[in-house]
Parts: sequence; C-alpha cells; structure tokens
Amino acid sequence: MGYTIAQKIIKEHLVCGEMVVGNDIGLRIDQTLTQDATGTMAYIEYEAMGIPRVKTEKSVAYIDHNTLQTGFENADDHRFIQSVCKKHGIYFSRPGNGICHQVHLERFGKPGKTLIGSDSHTPTGGGIGMLAIGAGGLDVAVAMGGGAYYITMPKMVRVNLTGKLSPWVSAKDIILAVLRVMSVKGGVGKIVEYGGEGVKTLTVPERATITNMGAELGATTSVFPSDEITREFLKAQGREEDYTELSADADAVYDEVIEINLSELEPLAACPHSPDNVKPISELEGQKIDQVCIGSCTNSSYLDLMRVAHILKGKTVADGVSLAIAPGSKQVFNMLAMNGALADMIAAGARILESACGPCIGMGQSPNSKGISLRTFNRNFEGRSGTADGQIYLVSPETAAVSALAGVFTDPRKLGPAAEIELPEKFLINDNMVIAPAPVEEMDNVEILRGPNIKEYPKTSPLTESIEASCSLKVGDNITTDHIMPAGAKILPLRSNIPAISQHCFTVCDKEFPERAKTLGKSIIVGGENYGQGSSREHAALAPLFLGVKAVLVKSFARIHKSNLINAGILPLTFQNTADYDKIKLGDMLEFPNVKKEIAEGSAVTVVNKTTGETIVADCELSDRTRAIILAGGLLDYTKENS
Repeated sequence: MGYTIAQKIIKEHLVCGEMVVGNDIGLRIDQTLTQDATGTMAYIEYEAMGIPRVKTEKSVAYIDHNTLQTGFENADDHRFIQSVCKKHGIYFSRPGNGICHQVHLERFGKPGKTLIGSDSHTPTGGGIGMLAIGAGGLDVAVAMGGGAYYITMPKMVRVNLTGKLSPWVSAKDIILAVLRVMSVKGGVGKIVEYGGEGVKTLTVPERATITNMGAELGATTSVFPSDEITREFLKAQGREEDYTELSADADAVYDEVIEINLSELEPLAACPHSPDNVKPISELEGQKIDQVCIGSCTNSSYLDLMRVAHILKGKTVADGVSLAIAPGSKQVFNMLAMNGALADMIAAGARILESACGPCIGMGQSPNSKGISLRTFNRNFEGRSGTADGQIYLVSPETAAVSALAGVFTDPRKLGPAAEIELPEKFLINDNMVIAPAPVEEMDNVEILRGPNIKEYPKTSPLTESIEASCSLKVGDNITTDHIMPAGAKILPLRSNIPAISQHCFTVCDKEFPERAKTLGKSIIVGGENYGQGSSREHAALAPLFLGVKAVLVKSFARIHKSNLINAGILPLTFQNTADYDKIKLGDMLEFPNVKKEIAEGSAVTVVNKTTGETIVADCELSDRTRAIILAGGLLDYTKENS
C-alpha cells in the first residue's frame, strides 16, 4: 500500500509512535513561526524551559497582529520579542514586513518540511507542500527547544479536483465549496489532501488560499502536491534550490474521497456567522452592502490584488461603501506600487492599510452597527469584526471588488471576459525587514527587554485526588476561541498579561463570568459540540486557568483548543452520553471524587452533580503522554520534570 503526501512527510519526521489512525505520534519539527498576539507568551514559555538556543532549522517571529499601537503595550511586546529572537537564534520579521503566512510562503516555506506555528492558519504552508500545523504557543516553544510535536495520527481525506475554474471563479470559491460539503467540524482528526488534474490549474498562492481556510474545517492541516508549479513559484522567489517534488503514491489509500468539479463552481459566499454557511452569490445579488475589506492571510497575494486592481481601475467605489485593502506582504505592496496597481486602487477610493492582519482580527475597520461587510478573510464569527451585530460575509477578492463598485452583492461573472493575470517570472526580493539573530558567541551579551505589561505564566499545580467545584458557565455548540477569549484592538494588547486579559474571558457570552469565576476560586465549564473551534490562541486556555477553571466538560472539542487545555493542565472531558449535557445547570455543584485515580488508570471519569444527586460519566481521551501532562499540572511542569 502506498503513502499519501502527508503520510510521506510524517514517516520522514516520525520520532515516536506508529502511523496508525488514532495513535499518539511525535514529529520532528523543521520550522516554527509565531506572531505577536501569541508570540510574547510563547517566548515567555520558551525562556522558562531554560534552553539557550533554538534547535530548529528555521524559526521566525512575525509582527503582524498587534500593530495598532494605541498605547505602550504592543510596542513593548514587539521590543521583547525582538530581543528574545536576537538572543535565542530566531529570525525577526519587523512590523510592516507582512502577514506571517504570506511572508513564510514567499521566503521560507519548503516542500516536504514540517512547520508548526502559534497561529491556526499555519496550514497555509500546505499550499507549497509543507506539513504545516497550527498549535498552541507552548507546543511551539517546546519544538523550538528541540522537542517533538505530538498529534493524534489523523485520517486522510482526498479532495479530488477535476476540470478548470470558469472566469471570475476563484480559489476562495473552491474552499467555500469544500466547507459546504464538510462543515466546520467535518475535518476534525483529518488531514485534507488535494489531488486530481484540477490541481495543475492552480498557482501556489491559490493553493495557499485553500489550505489556509482548511483551518475552518477543523482539520489538522491541508496539503497540495509539490510539482512544477511549485518549482516555478520558488524559482520566481529566488529559492529554486528549496524545491522538492512531492506527490501521493498511485496506490495511496484515503479514508474519505470528495469530488469537486472546478468547472461547475460559481462565486460563493459564507454568510453570517459561520464559514460553512455557504450560499451562491447569485442568491444574494442586489442586497445593499456597507463595507468591503480585502486582504488577510487568505487573500492578500500579488495575484489576488492584481485582479482587484484590474477591476477597480478607472472606476469609483460606490457611495456609502467603505473599501479597505491590505497587501499581505511588503513584497506584494512594493510590486503593486511599482507597476501602478496601487495607484489604481487609491484612485478608485480604496483605503490602503498596512501589510498586517488588521480587520481580520478586529484590529480596526469595524463596520457600522448592523452593517453588511464583505471580506476576503477566513472567519466571520459573531462579533469578531469588532461590531457586535455586524453581518460578515466571506467572499473572493473578485466578488469583493465588483460589489464595492456596485454597492450591492454582485456576481463578478457579469464583468464579461476576465483579465489574464499571471504570476511574475521574478518577484521583487528584499529581505531587509527580516533581522537575523545574534551569532552564538554574542548571544550572552544580548539583554531581554521587558515592559510592565509582560507578566509571568499563570501558576499551575498537579492534579488533585478529587475536585469539587460549581459550574461557572454553561454554553452551547460551536463555541469559538473568539467567544472564550475575544480579540480586537482593546483586548489584543493584553496578550502578554494574563491577569488583565482574563477579565475579558467569555464576556461575549456572559459579562459576569470573569468575576463569578474569580469569586468561586475554582469552577467547571460545560459546553456543547465543537467547543473551542477557531484560533490557536492558548489564551483561551490560560485565562480560564488563571480564573481557576479545573475542567471543561463538553460534547466534543476542536483539536487545537483541546491540546491547549491539556497544556494548561485543565481537564478536557466529554460526555459519554451527550444527553447528560441537559443534567447540569449554571451554579450546580459538581464533584469528581476519584479523578486522579481515574485519569491515571485511563478509565472513565465519575461526575456527581451534588445539586441534583445525579451521576454522570465522562470520558477523558488522553494518550500516555498527555495523561502524564495532566497529572503533572500542564506541559510546562511536565517538560521541566522530564528535561
């Protein structure tokens, strides 16, 4: 039996475990990336491990999230990260150099390599043939220190692409079509691999758009083959020596196969408030819009923005519509400026933003109240835009641009023949905004610069024999990390200050939660299906840890958040019988009388609702390693004990 692309990379990097679905496996990590919203805490964790120099082939820290500097906090974090990078052997991508995933694809990604990043959209690297996985900051810190990265061996899904996209239909429409089939939880425990003749019709940036939004499937990662198109992209980036051919064996076996005929696709939109709530643009046509935002790590490539510039050239954005455009990298920004495309955008009335995440994480450009905003981004969770009742639709750059001109939802196919825009034979290459670390012999002379907003990692403790605590919060299905730990310009600057940021924990769902949890001292959270979907932000585990949350009992978990809970030493429990969800109410006193023994033995966990007298059985699916992490009180404690 042959291997899939992902299985080949896993096999090459396997440190421990067997490649059997459901088994815990450890992978050697070649590259890591962080961004500044998660990076400060990741580097605090790295420092706590006491390893002087990173052991990866390449680790890069990007400044792209917290670039709106309305106070000292973000600038202090940037300064701290830069000093850590200089001392410990990490490359530093300065503010303005671009969004981590766009820049990494352009300048550092290598086919066949493993990459983990403290950002859930790290799978963007799959567009160039990497095994690129989003992870919590502590997992990234361990990998930088030379430790293996552990995942549950995933199932393999093949998305077979046939045909060719029609004019004005784009890569964004492909991934929206896949989301329509698989849903936001359909990829959990799976790697999505793209193949078929249709792959050859897609450029690397288009492939990266698709793998980027694979995160919205809940998938471990997504990956494309590395072929001649990959080689041409790397050659144009001056990195042809990084090319490696990589494809699935003809007799590779997949657990699931999905067929997508590109020729049959039409422009699509993900409607509020979920990326899988997908409808054709033709069903939305004529509806008034208020705002359009083009950019993010999903759709800010040179190819995307050249198509946007072509549509906007010589025209004016509709009255009553605000259009904002953010190029994904300095490379893209410079090339648009040099060839006149940037001028075309500005002349049309576009508001040009810096090369950063910006509106995608609620960092500015919030729409008006109840405003309809078309965005080329990857998530449209309720409130994520910074406007609580904002109506956010996810669309392609082509749909976004033509709708901005019309002032209403518009099918771009009405524009007639599409312009043939191709990738350049040679990109503009200037890495002057990437700072190399200090040489090994000079690292001891580097001072780490800390601001007053940078606080220590929350205190942890080993699992106790029993737990008795009340239910401090009960939530429903598809709770996202934006619900648990909101982003936005007011909250993101507190990412390095867990005591301060914890005061915003779950306030989207219940404004009283932080104070209630703090008053209780220790408590339990109860939730529904797909709990913790969305971002990799470990703050969604660290803030509850600080507030005394001992366990989270839900119907099912999203992958990264479950890992982050384990890393924080919080018990991730699932109802053995999902109907038992209805047997717990807010304020009920819950007891886990034999929890330490049950976890140590790998048995089911007994939960006694002391308020009602009912007994509930919960599962705690852990490997031998993650069981030891929970017993130790979290990954940091476990790492110290086993280093």
